[in-house]
Amino acid sequence: MGSKHSDNGQAESTVAVDDPARIRNVALVGPSGSGKTTLAEALLAAAGVLSRAGTVTDGTTVCDHDPAARRQQRSVGLAVAPLMHDGVKVNLIDTPGYADFVGELRAGLRAADAALFVVCAAEGVDAATAALWRECAQVGMPRALVVARLDHPRADFAAELASCRDAFGSAVLPLYLPVGDSALDSLITQRRFDHSGGEVTITDLDDDARAAIADARAELLEGIIAESEDESLMDRYLSGEEIDTDTVVADLETAVARGCFHPVVPVCALTGVGLAELLEVLTRGFPSPLEHPLPLVTDPQGRPHAAIVPDPRGPLAAEVVRTAVDSYVGRVSLVRVFSGTLRPERQVHVSGHGLADRGHEDHDADERVAHVYSPLGAALREVPYCVAGDVCALTKVGSAETGDTLSAPEDPILMTPWTMPEPLLPVAVVARTRSDEDAMARNLARLVAGDPTLRMDRNPETHQLVLWCMGEAHADVVLARLRAGGAEIDTEPVKVSMRETFGGAARGHGRHVKQSGGHGQYAVCDIEVEPLPTGSGFEFRDRVVGGAVPHQFIPSVEKGVRAQLARGLSTGNPVVDVRVTLVDGKAHSVDSSDAAFQTAGSLALKDAAAKTSVMLLEPIDAVRVRLPDEHLGTVLGDLSARRGRVLGTESEGTGFTVVAAEVPATNLVRYLIDLRSLTSGSATFTRAFARFDPMPASLAAQLT
Repeated sequence: MGSKHSDNGQAESTVAVDDPARIRNVALVGPSGSGKTTLAEALLAAAGVLSRAGTVTDGTTVCDHDPAARRQQRSVGLAVAPLMHDGVKVNLIDTPGYADFVGELRAGLRAADAALFVVCAAEGVDAATAALWRECAQVGMPRALVVARLDHPRADFAAELASCRDAFGSAVLPLYLPVGDSALDSLITQRRFDHSGGEVTITDLDDDARAAIADARAELLEGIIAESEDESLMDRYLSGEEIDTDTVVADLETAVARGCFHPVVPVCALTGVGLAELLEVLTRGFPSPLEHPLPLVTDPQGRPHAAIVPDPRGPLAAEVVRTAVDSYVGRVSLVRVFSGTLRPERQVHVSGHGLADRGHEDHDADERVAHVYSPLGAALREVPYCVAGDVCALTKVGSAETGDTLSAPEDPILMTPWTMPEPLLPVAVVARTRSDEDAMARNLARLVAGDPTLRMDRNPETHQLVLWCMGEAHADVVLARLRAGGAEIDTEPVKVSMRETFGGAARGHGRHVKQSGGHGQYAVCDIEVEPLPTGSGFEFRDRVVGGAVPHQFIPSVEKGVRAQLARGLSTGNPVVDVRVTLVDGKAHSVDSSDAAFQTAGSLALKDAAAKTSVMLLEPIDAVRVRLPDEHLGTVLGDLSARRGRVLGTESEGTGFTVVAAEVPATNLVRYLIDLRSLTSGSATFTRAFARFDPMPASLAAQLT
């Protein structure tokens, strides 16, 4: 972001809207490859924002400005592209459709007031599309659909509409019927609009066309009028009264805003069919920010605060929905304003809380906003203000991270954060040189600040830097951005933290006697070691009699034993679940010391380990897999192959089953990738540490 131009002839100026009622924030949602970015490009050209539309294959679209998006030829982050139509500003929020970037999708939904689903007329509704629909439904997002790519050789609007209704419900109804890829029949106005400029009424159509329009129109009007606030309207319609178009359109907007009716518009971005009609639907049929529920707020300490309303004259309440770093202007924060008006040359309070586990420590700071911009993909165009309901971009607000709240310094608030998905694919990275370590650290701090779905873990046991990502595509983007920042890095196999424990009781003798001139070192101790039940930890007991080990050195023995437990015995992993009892020893009046007895305690533990077996313990994770019923057998077989133990299954009654299992963590490193492959991307899972269990001896032998 930050450039003033792109190479597809985009306009440089924009209009700052001062009335939330004249704003529409629409997230473009759909599976990867459905045509969302191409549709956004076509709408921008149709509205006069662009002089010509770019293409995804050429890497010239406004929304796919990220180098990773151009390389992968799919969106990897959300982008905002505003346009004006009929006096209404429409902020198109292009979101990625690939599962790895669901965090960007959720951020886009936070910034939007409605979602426009884009599906291909030749593809049908797959599991990924259904999953995205559920994502929108979970946050109560109003939804409409575009059936795109009508020019595809296998395009079949009727079949695609049937597939959408099967997947999303009977509330999915078309506003237009396509006539090939060159014209549309409007079910509300009963007119045919030809792309060549011609327009005819239904009376001029043949009998078959009139019958098709009449049947579809009756179902559409009943679906819209059912949501009307005028309870007499349905009776009037059923009695044969003709309902005027303005009333139908007003009720359409109400039905969409309530999230109980989902209109469908057929569109062909390449020929332009349906673009003008879609712009009409966006501006007249979609809800404004005034109709969308706002996030709950508290003060920075978590105490209750008065609810915010979308009033430009109210107190400032805005949220950072995305953070990027531009090579020219530095940090760029994409902001949705929910209340008040954001103006340049003003102080704002930045609050961020609740994501400490992902590297976002709690913070509160006052920052000065120098300029306010309207983003158009990568371009930033300065505007005098940004009112409640609008989306803007800020630069160089140094402490602002994705998810942070911007508010007035005299009345600071904190918005309830949106739900972040859990990253489940670990990638271990290592810098090639010391200078690369510094560059990697700087770039990682920027990436973590901008991407809440990325978690950084410095494992003190394996000594690895592990980046937890949403999948392979997400990991590829993260690694590419690290390298683009000047860090030469490599990846290595992820190590899983293990534990050791004693397989049986044993007695150990530790003798540390050295004479090197002056004071020597003298310490002797005898210990008994016995295993404890799983999860018991470590116990130390003293059964010395007669002062064989002076009282002041007994803690030294324990300290030496604990240090050796932490270092491990056979594989270098910490030792757990043992009881060590000090039973005897010897001391010297001059040469005994704290250090000598620490060493003797360590030697005694090693000696005991040599006299019995030491078992390797592996972490066991509790796993819950949500998957379509048709993949149940395949997934259960795969879990068994991973040495998993299935605890039970639970049917959700919607064609999905949840499987509860316990699986060794060593067999879950790449489970995210394998599960998606087994279920065509339709399954999800969660994991949480349960306990440590003994690893089978045959496998443990390979690690020792």
